[in-house]
Amino acid sequence: MAGPTLAVVGATGAVGTVMCELLSSRRNVWGEIRLVASARSAGKTIMCRGEELTVQALAPEVFDGVDVAMFDVPDEVSAEWAPVATARGAVVVDNSGAFRMDKDVPLVVPEINPEQVRNRPKGIIANANCTTLGMIVAVAPLHREFGLRELVLASYQAVSGAGQVGVDTLHDQLAKIAGDRVLGSRPGNVRQAVGDDLGPFPAPLALNVVPWAGSLKDAGWSSEELKLRNESRKILGLPDLKVSATCVRVPVVTGHSVAVHAVFGTEVDAEGAREALRNAPGVILVDDPAAGEFPMPIDAVGTDPSWVGRLRRSMDDPRALDLFVTGDNLRKGAALNTAQIAELLAAELS
Repeated sequence: MAGPTLAVVGATGAVGTVMCELLSSRRNVWGEIRLVASARSAGKTIMCRGEELTVQALAPEVFDGVDVAMFDVPDEVSAEWAPVATARGAVVVDNSGAFRMDKDVPLVVPEINPEQVRNRPKGIIANANCTTLGMIVAVAPLHREFGLRELVLASYQAVSGAGQVGVDTLHDQLAKIAGDRVLGSRPGNVRQAVGDDLGPFPAPLALNVVPWAGSLKDAGWSSEELKLRNESRKILGLPDLKVSATCVRVPVVTGHSVAVHAVFGTEVDAEGAREALRNAPGVILVDDPAAGEFPMPIDAVGTDPSWVGRLRRSMDDPRALDLFVTGDNLRKGAALNTAQIAELLAAELS
């Protein structure tokens, strides 16, 4: 008997492309797969699950007969089209920020709260922000073990989080400065070399880090920083969790990282934390500083787990741990988590 019908909306984008790769490599639970994108991409062919599929233009009728629709499109497109898909009978798994904080839309990480997929009064399930996802998979098992009370976070976010234009901008900037060993040693000379080629960023990324990601919100916080707070609270079911975050964009193509200071309700020890993480789904422990083994984006890129290391108990608080987490923001941070939620729905529908 054929499995449920799946639509991938935004199939030609950076995350949509990874979704198609995952559909080809993961266990096949689907019957028909429809690839959907904007009208300008209609007619393109993409290899998915071993066959060439033609991209269809986004329109109400593409959702007829669809059981599950995975969306990776801008917020405003999801806000308009997710209700269209649900009205046609599909359950939407949305990777945008349009519905994450809607009280009637569950925010699901299958390693943490898979039971929430059944709690979908609007027929929509939200996927968390890519920075939150990589971090929260590592923090959740520590919360179960020790009882989380507070998070202080500093992110190191790759340019692919801003889409293909972010990746192109970094490569273009690096090409402009390649071979000039004076750059970065004098005030303003990187800015002069890069010129106006800033892309989606407020300052040059080459030979630089930019302490900003997202849009400006109240009291000087960025939207990315507020996502880390609000989404962590919702996923963990801790509405009063104290969270303070500083989001930083770094010259890395793929792989978001987060330095985590976590305060718990009970005393913790590093070895107990390591044991909790060794047994946690979706986590790989890389924690041998003496051997130069740390979690780093260059190793995590193209892989599914959250890589965790640099575990140590706080020097000043026996209830606090410091750790470093990194992961592929296009996989677990977006496409993989969406696919995992969709697979939970496929099991429910089969």
